[in-house]
Formats: sequence, C-alpha cells, structure tokens
Amino acid sequence: MSHEHSTMYNNGTMMDMGDMSAAMHMSLFWGKDVTILFDGWPENRLGMYILSLVFIFCLAFIVEVLSASPLTAAPMPPLRSPVVGAAIYAVRVALGYLVMLAVMSFNIGVFVVAVVGHALGYFLVKFRARAAAPPPETTSDNTTKV
Repeated sequence: MSHEHSTMYNNGTMMDMGDMSAAMHMSLFWGKDVTILFDGWPENRLGMYILSLVFIFCLAFIVEVLSASPLTAAPMPPLRSPVVGAAIYAVRVALGYLVMLAVMSFNIGVFVVAVVGHALGYFLVKFRARAAAPPPETTSDNTTKV
C-alpha cells in the first residue's frame, strides 16, 4: 500500500493533509475501490467487495430482525427480562451504527445493499407477525369485527 502526501483545498486555501492512503469521497460513487469500516477492507478486490456487500446486507437484515426479537417478549424472571432486552437493544443499536458508518463510505453498492437488507428484514418481521396473528373474527353477515 503506497502512502502519498495529500493536500486539500478549503475555501480556496490549501491545507496540508499529511500522509493519507486514500481519498475520502464526499459524493456518491460506484466502484469496488472503497474503504468500508476498516482501513484496507475490502482491499480493492472484487471478491472482497462482494463479500463486504453481503456482510453489510446481513448487518442491516439482522438490525430489523432484532427490532422484533421474540426473546424480549418471552416470559423470564423479573430481573432477567430487562437485562436481556437491554442487551438485545444494545446489539441492535451497535449493528445499526455499523451499517450507518458503512453507508457513509458514499459507495452506491453499499447504500443499495443496506437499504435492501433493512427492507427485507422489515418485510420478514412483518410477514411473520401477520402470519402468527389470529385471523380476524367475522360476524354472521360476513363483516369483520373491529
């Protein structure tokens, strides 16, 4: 990995940015040459880029699934229930922040897989909730009770 001396212009003034290994994008772009979450990841290789997209998709999906986790609704001893709920919430928030930081790479591929992961996770959670809900009651004249 080569390091090069970079300069940045701020309001027409040249600023010395020192030794930087990669330029940070400030607008959306498409391509595999991106840094996601950690320096050197996905190493500007297509296979690693695809793997990182799968990873971001899974993170976003898990965030949505954890938002309706049945573990928080399961009967538990009085002290354990809030502790487990808080732990699940902390994991969900941490994963959500990781997805947000990945999207801040401004890479369109990362943005798309994050949105699709959230959408599919939300769909799965709502589909399961609707499938588990009892069917609405109907009256003798075939109208639904509210």
